[in-house]
Amino acid sequence: MLNTPDHNFKLTGLVLPPAPKPLGVYKPGLIVGNFFYVSGHGTVKEDGTLITGRIGLNLTTEEGKLAAQQVGLAILATIINNFGSLNKIKRVIKVLGMVNCTPNFENHPFIINGCSELFAKVWGDDHGVGVRSAVGMGSLPGNIPVEIEAIFELV
Repeated sequence: MLNTPDHNFKLTGLVLPPAPKPLGVYKPGLIVGNFFYVSGHGTVKEDGTLITGRIGLNLTTEEGKLAAQQVGLAILATIINNFGSLNKIKRVIKVLGMVNCTPNFENHPFIINGCSELFAKVWGDDHGVGVRSAVGMGSLPGNIPVEIEAIFELV
């Protein structure tokens, strides 16, 4: 079927990494009512390794934006792992993007656009864009450059 989230993702030509496993005592995702809450996800690559580095120090803003896209892919992998399809998600409600960056870095929204633009491609401009925060952090686990958590409405 055309114009479904699954079809739209296929059109991107991107490849999902494996759905990340918890690195602590938490669930990667949790259904509450008609919402799916996704824990903070990192920069898991297709081979299961992580993109690492700090934006403004050893990663450029473009590399940071690609890292945020990779986090978005990890979130999509978690959705598919839980529901078998992206079509089970009605819309993006909220995205919280955390950027591991130098103290003088100021372009956090540009970085998190890597994830937000991916979600817009999958669910469209109306349902793929929700409310969002993009903030800088002094460090993130494992020296990953981006961590993102999200809330989705289920179909």
